[in-house]
Amino acid sequence: MIESLSEKKKGATVNILTHCNAGWLACIDFGTVTAPIYLAHEKGIPVHVWVDETRPRNQGAKLTAYELGQNGIPYTLITDNSGGHLMQQKQVDIVIVGSDRTTRTGDVANKIGTYLKALDAFDNIIPFYCALPSSSIDFNISDGLKEIVIEERDPEEVTNVTGFADGKIQSVRICPENTTAANYGFDITPARLITGLITEKGICRATEKDIKEMFSDKFN
Repeated sequence: MIESLSEKKKGATVNILTHCNAGWLACIDFGTVTAPIYLAHEKGIPVHVWVDETRPRNQGAKLTAYELGQNGIPYTLITDNSGGHLMQQKQVDIVIVGSDRTTRTGDVANKIGTYLKALDAFDNIIPFYCALPSSSIDFNISDGLKEIVIEERDPEEVTNVTGFADGKIQSVRICPENTTAANYGFDITPARLITGLITEKGICRATEKDIKEMFSDKFN
């Protein structure tokens, strides 16, 4: 996948965009999203990662950036809304995100903002992959939009920003005191926008037919 992009670019750096975190802090060893990146890096393939900050919890800024830095992977932290611009400017070769829950038909629930990245990638004809363990696939549901309940989290995660100051973790309010905020934790990316699913068994298309072929023992 990344290797083929490198060959297509004649050895030039492959630019990968990520959203949220699915690295070794969350998924042990190589993680899920970061596993293909680390393996490509070990093969000597030049890679660079655009790391979405991933508001409001900033898992990209706090976790993904840390992990990539610890493993010597070149990366650039960006605001969540920069992805579309970078894709239009041909500065993204592939998008790889994680999945908190995937339907048997290939719909993916992931951190809020994933759907927008999928739309950006689709419009710019950029491959969009979801990396996940098979344990994240719910073989009992077919329609992500209808069957997956989206968590609404504490509005304070939106009204406040948390960071380090004077050696301590501190929270600072970024809006007026009487502001009403909504904080949706996840969104649904329809299977039609997904190029493929990266699993421990290999890569398959985000269709019920292909998922069933790869995980035939899981289907009734």
